[in-house]
Amino acid sequence: MDTQQVSAPSRAPSSGVVHINIRLTDGYSIISNRLSQHRDLSLLAIGLSTHIQSLPAGKRIGIKALAETFPEGEAAIAAGLRELEHHGFLRRTRERVEGGRVATRTESYNHPEAAARRAGPAPVRQPEAGPAPEPEADPVREPEAEPAPEPEPDPVREPEAESVREDEPDPDPDPGPAARLVPPPTAPKPPPPPLPGPCRPTEALYATAADLLAGLRRTAPVFVLSEEDVRRLVPGVAAWLERGMRPDAVREALTDDPPVPLRHPAKLLRHRLIALLPPPLSVAAPVIPLQNCEDCDRAFRSPVAGVCRGCGDARAEGAEAFPLSA
Repeated sequence: MDTQQVSAPSRAPSSGVVHINIRLTDGYSIISNRLSQHRDLSLLAIGLSTHIQSLPAGKRIGIKALAETFPEGEAAIAAGLRELEHHGFLRRTRERVEGGRVATRTESYNHPEAAARRAGPAPVRQPEAGPAPEPEADPVREPEAEPAPEPEPDPVREPEAESVREDEPDPDPDPGPAARLVPPPTAPKPPPPPLPGPCRPTEALYATAADLLAGLRRTAPVFVLSEEDVRRLVPGVAAWLERGMRPDAVREALTDDPPVPLRHPAKLLRHRLIALLPPPLSVAAPVIPLQNCEDCDRAFRSPVAGVCRGCGDARAEGAEAFPLSA
C-alpha cells in the first residue's frame, strides 16, 4: 500500500505582490535592481532605460525616434534621458563622422558603478596592448556591432556598456558640471602685520614693558616667556604704555581668557598686542591765559603781559594812549 504524501504548506505571502515567473530562453534582457528599484529616478526614466537596454546595438534611440514609438512627448522623453545621464545610466557624446556630419554616440549602462571602476580614471577606454590591427579588406565601414566580451580572470564578469551611434542631433544637451578652480596648496601666505612700537621710545618705557612681560607668570602661570620672547614683545607693550594704558590694564588685556591648552603664549601675546592696540589719546590744546592791557585795562588772551591789539596798533601809529581814568 502506497504511503500518502502530505503536501507542504504554500510559502506565498498573504498580501502584496506574488511573482509568477517562467524561465525564459530567448527574447529577454537582464535589468539590474539598481535601475528598476532606483528611488531617485522617475518611472519614465526607468522605463526608458529598460527599453534602451533591450534594443540591439546600432538601433536609433534619439528623442524623435522614441517619441514616435511611445505616447510620451519629446519634452518628457528628453527629461527622462537627462535623469539617466545625471545618475550615470546613460552617456551621450558628440562625434564627427564621415561626410562632415555630427552624430550623437549614446552609451547605456546597466551598472554605472562597476563600469566606472572598470574604465578607471580616464573617461575614454583605452584599447588593450597587443599586435597592430590588420587593415580592413572592405573600405566601407559597416554599422558598429556590439563589442565582443573581453576575457576576465574573475569568473564574475563586469557588465558591459552598450554603445549606440545615431546621426540625429540632441536638441537639449545637458552640459556637464563646471570645473572648480582650486588654488594650489603652495600659494604664498600674506606676511603677518608688524608689531607696534612707541613713537618716542625711552629707556624707562622699555624697562617698564620688560618688567611687565617677565612678571606675567606671577598672575597667569601659563604665560611663561623666554628672554628672547620678552625682547621681541617689549616694543608692543611700550606702545600700549605710551598711549596711556596702566600696567595692570595691559596685563589684564593680554592674559584674559587664554585658550586651553595654551601651546604658544608668545604668539598669543603678539596677536593681542596687534589686534587690541588702543587708540592714542588726543592731545589737549594749550589754554592761553587772560592778561589785562597796560593801556586800556581790558582783558585779552596772551601768553605774556602787554597791551591788547587795539592799543598796540595805536602805539604803532603814534596816537595818544587811551587814558585809564578821567
